[in-house]
Parts: sequence; C-alpha cells; structure tokens
Amino acid sequence: MENRITVNPQIHFGKPCITGTRIPVQSILELVQEGLSFAEIIRDYYPDLTEEDIRSCIRFAIALISNEEIHIHAIST
Repeated sequence: MENRITVNPQIHFGKPCITGTRIPVQSILELVQEGLSFAEIIRDYYPDLTEEDIRSCIRFAIALISNEEIHIHAIST
C-alpha cells in the first residue's frame, strides 16, 4: 500500500485511514461500492485525495481478506 494506509489508535478508534488524513478506508470503499467513480469521489467528497489513494484502499481491503483465516465447521444434524 506504499504507506498510504495507516492505523493509529488515536484516530477513528484505530480504524485504517489514508495516511495524513482522518479519512477511513471504509468510507472510501463505501463510496466505491455505491458506484461512484474515483473522479467523483475526489471531486464531490475528498478533493485532497488522489486516485492512487483510492486504489490503495482497495488493495488494503483485498490484502486484509486474503490474509484472513476461514474456519468451516461441519453442522451436525
């Protein structure tokens, strides 16, 4: 993520944010989920961000999921 995402317990209760801002990764991902383009997110919500900041949020989420351990338990009937 090229140091674009940081976690600081003093900012947003330790939620991952874009470095140098108080903008949570989750907020950016929610806007992407709603179908907004990177240009719209920057223009209408966060003019100080770059497209690379938004890409870093997506890469962060992918890395988080790819490192998650999933444990499947059989259901007994």
